[in-house]
Amino acid sequence: MSAIIIKADDQSNKLLKELAKKLGASFLSLDDKQYEDFMLGSIMDSEKTNEMVSRESIVKKLKGK
Repeated sequence: MSAIIIKADDQSNKLLKELAKKLGASFLSLDDKQYEDFMLGSIMDSEKTNEMVSRESIVKKLKGK
């Protein structure tokens, strides 16, 4: 199984939902907050290095030291 995400206006979303129903596909509607969460997670996954970093070094970077 695979999926696509299409971000569109309300009218286009309505048409896409109708098309999905006619094709026998399922669909899931996301609000803007859910979409942003998904995209943030996607970016985090793509940047993942599996490198361990100490809490102290993170706090130091956040404080600009």
